[in-house]
Amino acid sequence: MIKEEVKLVSITPQAEETIAYCARVSNPSNQDNPNSFGLLSYCVKNGHWSIFEQANMVLEINTCRAVAPQILRHRSFSFQEFSQRYSIADGFVVHHARRQGKTNRQTSTDDLDKSTQNWFIQSQNKIWQLAYTEYKEALEKEIAKESARALLPLNTATRLYMNGTIRSWIHYIQLRTEVDTQFEHRRIAEQCRVIFLQQMPQISKALNWELTAKKACEGSHR
Repeated sequence: MIKEEVKLVSITPQAEETIAYCARVSNPSNQDNPNSFGLLSYCVKNGHWSIFEQANMVLEINTCRAVAPQILRHRSFSFQEFSQRYSIADGFVVHHARRQGKTNRQTSTDDLDKSTQNWFIQSQNKIWQLAYTEYKEALEKEIAKESARALLPLNTATRLYMNGTIRSWIHYIQLRTEVDTQFEHRRIAEQCRVIFLQQMPQISKALNWELTAKKACEGSHR
């Protein structure tokens, strides 16, 4: 089993200072002003998002093939994903069983009993063991990786690098931490927000993310 997790790969050095410096392009005598919180807050409050394109962040995301396509839909980012045509897949991500939402097809309810949860986890293990055994046999028969991968389930682990401007990260995190995002994807987005908080505390404060991130993290523990 593979753990879903997000790691920082790189970020523009002094990202917040760089954004503030560029925002003051029309005020050169004040460009080196070290006090940037007021300016960053003003830009957030008034929707001046373009200035947040002056810095970038790259994150490593470890998830599964069911969630990766949802992430890849965010076209303002650039991606590199683990290739099952080039390398052998190994491992899967366990999914938590939830009840289908009654009024919104994009939501689910975490109210299933423990026996149902255990059955779902055991079923995933059985399916993975069968699929992976057949997958390895296909490779031993010299079937190409690009063909053999058709035997693997959607919860097969994958890894991708996600590169985007700070503006793109703000809007991705705002969207994908909402309750109508699939839980597994929302958990990824929450980890992205934690890294954002660590790397850009002033922008996070301007977005009022400090408190919401704590609540989200508390709510994600099972």
